Amino acid sequence: MQDRHEVARLIDVLALPSGARVLDCPCGQGRHAHLLAEAGFDVDGLDYSEDLLDVARRRGTGKHLRYTQGDMRRLPARWSGRFDAVVNLFTSFGFFDDPNDDLRVLEEFARVLKPGGVLVWHGGARDGVMAKFLSRDWWSSADGTVFGQERRFDPLSGFLEITSTWRGPRGHGERSHRIRLYSASELAHRMRDVGLVVEAAYDAWSPKPLSRRSSEMMLVARKDH
Repeated sequence: MQDRHEVARLIDVLALPSGARVLDCPCGQGRHAHLLAEAGFDVDGLDYSEDLLDVARRRGTGKHLRYTQGDMRRLPARWSGRFDAVVNLFTSFGFFDDPNDDLRVLEEFARVLKPGGVLVWHGGARDGVMAKFLSRDWWSSADGTVFGQERRFDPLSGFLEITSTWRGPRGHGERSHRIRLYSASELAHRMRDVGLVVEAAYDAWSPKPLSRRSSEMMLVARKDH
C-alpha cells in the first residue's frame, strides 16, 4: 500500500503523459518501477545488484518494463537523451567514498534525460537529520529482539556512519554502513553544475515544502534545454 501511495505521489510530481519514458535508478527490487509501468509509463530499471534485479524480474517484465544490471556512474551509452524522467529514490545516493562519484551520477542522469526532462531525487536532508540527531538509541521488536544503533557524523566529509546491532531469539549480529548527507542548497548547486535546475523541494513524500526540520527531502529538477 505504501508503495502505491509513493508512486501516486511520483506521478503527480512528474506530470507526464502515459507512455513517457522513465528510468528508475537504482531500482532495487523494482517496487516503484513495476508500479510505474503498471500506470502506463515505459520504464527501465537499473541496479548494481543482480540479486535485487532477480527479485524485480520475478515481479514481472514486459514490453514496457525492462531491467538492466549496471553502475549508475556509467549508464549505457545508448541511453543518451532517452528519458522524460529519472527517479532516484530512498537515499540511494551518497554511498561512494569519492564525492566526485556523486557528481558523476548526476552527470549521467543529466545525460540520459531529454531536454526539459525531470529528475526526482529523494533522500536524507542533512539539515533536518542534524536537527534531530541522536548519537544512539535502541528499541525492541514484537518477538523480543533488541535493536540498537550508534551514529557518528563527520561534518567535514559529510559522512554519517551508522552501526546497528541486534540480539534476540533468532540470533545476534552487527552491521555498519555510512552515507554522505547533503543539504538541499549543496545538492541544488551540484545539480546546477550538470545542467539540472531544481524547481521544487518537498518534505519527503508529502506536498509540504522542505523545511530545516525535514529529515528527508524530495527535489524536482529539470534539465536545461
